[in-house]
Amino acid sequence: MATLRFSFGTMGSGKSTLALQIHHNLHQRGLQGVLCSQLDRSDGRVSSALGVSADAIEVGPRLDLFEMALAVASRRGRIDYLVCDEAQFYLPSQIDQLARIVDDLGADVFAFGLLTSFQGELFDGTRRLLELADERVEVQVEARCWCGERATHNARLVDGVQVYDGELFVVDDPEDYVVTYELRCRRHWISGDSGVQWSPELVTGSVAEVTQDVV
Repeated sequence: MATLRFSFGTMGSGKSTLALQIHHNLHQRGLQGVLCSQLDRSDGRVSSALGVSADAIEVGPRLDLFEMALAVASRRGRIDYLVCDEAQFYLPSQIDQLARIVDDLGADVFAFGLLTSFQGELFDGTRRLLELADERVEVQVEARCWCGERATHNARLVDGVQVYDGELFVVDDPEDYVVTYELRCRRHWISGDSGVQWSPELVTGSVAEVTQDVV
């Protein structure tokens, strides 16, 4: 019996790596499936922080996932599975379409995503997945806050300072580092504490001369 499984975790917990591994394993067995993503660090691909990546269908807001699955099934003779990375960014209606793929087409759907945004609130897509999924699985690779505690929240930093307001969908830019993300435990996400105390040498010394005290 086909299932809709939602695997969730913080950034750095290995969601994309697991999505790529499942897609690879099923494809190697000769099953017909599709790898999907949205707002990945690499457009049109699913990419892991470990450097592994694969081509994927970009899920825009106008894409009907059920119709796409039907088209794949018509072209290939059947569809056995979908692997959907960054599913927190999908529209609630698209999550409904994933459930329909499971129920009407008998294909397994493996969805991966974050629970909460940098604002500490459920994404709309995540909320709908929690409501509809047959299975809800927390990714077991635990990421850690700077203090060593288990990370539960994703913090957005603008020029190194944690922010709680702004556009919901902003991907970190590896070119200019203006917007970055860090993992925090709840206590340090609430306080905005990065654990870094800058010494006076920051004004006159090089970055290498600056000491960082983690408390």
